[in-house]
Amino acid sequence: MNQGQPPTSAGPQRTDAASTTPLLRVLVVDDTEDNLFLMTGLLEDKYELLLASSGKEALAIIMSQAQPDLILLDIMMPEMDGYEVLRRIRQHPPTATIPVIFLTALSTIEEEQLGLDLGAVDYITKPISPPLLLARVQSHLERSGNARRLQALSEKLSRYLAPQVYQSLFDGLHQAEIHTERKKLTVFFSDIKDFTGSTAKWQPEDITRLLNSYFSEMSRIAAEYGGTVDKFIGDAMVIFFGDPHSRGVREDALQCVKMAIAMQRSMAGLQDLWRDMGPSKTFRIRIGINTGFCDVGNFGSDLRMDYTIIGPEVNLAARLEQAAEPGGILISGETYALVRDEIEADQCVSIDAKGFSEPITAHAVRATAVAGDMRKAFQRELDGISRRLDLDNMSSSDRAAAALELREMADRLAS
Repeated sequence: MNQGQPPTSAGPQRTDAASTTPLLRVLVVDDTEDNLFLMTGLLEDKYELLLASSGKEALAIIMSQAQPDLILLDIMMPEMDGYEVLRRIRQHPPTATIPVIFLTALSTIEEEQLGLDLGAVDYITKPISPPLLLARVQSHLERSGNARRLQALSEKLSRYLAPQVYQSLFDGLHQAEIHTERKKLTVFFSDIKDFTGSTAKWQPEDITRLLNSYFSEMSRIAAEYGGTVDKFIGDAMVIFFGDPHSRGVREDALQCVKMAIAMQRSMAGLQDLWRDMGPSKTFRIRIGINTGFCDVGNFGSDLRMDYTIIGPEVNLAARLEQAAEPGGILISGETYALVRDEIEADQCVSIDAKGFSEPITAHAVRATAVAGDMRKAFQRELDGISRRLDLDNMSSSDRAAAALELREMADRLAS
C-alpha cells in the first residue's frame, strides 16, 4: 500500500497468507493525513484497509459493492462530520448494521452519548493507544461476525416454521416448550387428485419441480390471507386459522374460505406451467374446510417438538377434502354458518365419512365463486425469455408497473 497516497476505495481483495479466507475490510475515515498513516501502519497487516479523508468520500465507499466490515470514523471533519456520516449509514438498510467506532478527541459524556444514540458501537479517544485500538477492532469484528452468522442461521431456520410461529417465538409471545391450548380454529386440507397414481412413472426431478411450484404458490396465498401452514404431507397441505394469531372465529373462517377460492383460481396459471412439462402433467386440487375446537400447540418431547393441531375437527376437515370434487371446495356446516353472509354455496349434502358414526353435513362452495376469471394467469417461455403474469394477485399499481416493464422490453427487442 502506498502510504504517501492512501487509496480511497477497495482494490483487489486480499487474503490471509495462511488460508484462502478473504481479509475483513476496515474503513478508516479521517481528514488528517498523519492519522491515516498511523492507522495504515497498525492495521494493514491484519485487514484489508480502506481509507477516506472526508465524510462524502467515506459514504461513496460504504455505499459501494465493497462494503466494509467495520468503520473507524473521525467526528470532527469539514463539510460533513462523523455524526452525519453515521446518520446516513444507519438510514440505509444495507449498511445499517455495519459496526462504527468513533475516533475522537472529544471526551464529554454528552458527546459520547450522542454518538451511541446514533448507533456507534464504541469510542476510542485520541491520542490513540495502539493496543487498545487493535483489541477494540478485533472484538467488534468478532461480535459483528457472530451476529451475522446468527442472523443467517435464524433466516434458514425460519423456513422450517410457519411465519406466524417464527415471529411469535422471536417476539417472546410463545415459548419453545411442550404446551397446548384448546381453541376454535378453522382447518384447511387440500391435495392433488390422483397425484400418486398419475406420477408413478415420472422422473423424481419432474415430481419435485411440480410440487415445489405448487407449494410455493399455495404458501404465498396462505401467507397473504394469514393462514398458518401446518405441514406438507406428500402432495397434501394442512393450514389452519386462529392460532398463533386470530381475527375472531368468524373472520378466521371467512379468510380461510377466501384463501381456498384464491388457490383454486391460481391453478389456471399453474396448469399453464405444468403443461410445459408434458401433456399429461396437469392436475386439479380438492379442498375441505371445517371449523371447531382443536388442541393446538407444541407436541412431542424435550428433544423435538412439532407445532400442530389435533382433534376430531381436524379429521373432519380431512374427510371433507377426500369427498370434494376435483377443483371444488367442500365446507362443513359449522364453517358455512360463519361465512354464509359472504360466501355462496350449494345446498347441504350428507357425507358418510370414515371414523364418524353420523353423516357429515357439508356445503360445496359455488363453482361460480371458485371459477371467477380462470384465465387471468399467463405463462410464456421461449429461448432466452421467461415471464409469468398472475393478474388475480396483482394490484392496479403492480399491473401498471408490469405494463411499463413489458413496453420497455418490447422497445429493447425492437431496437
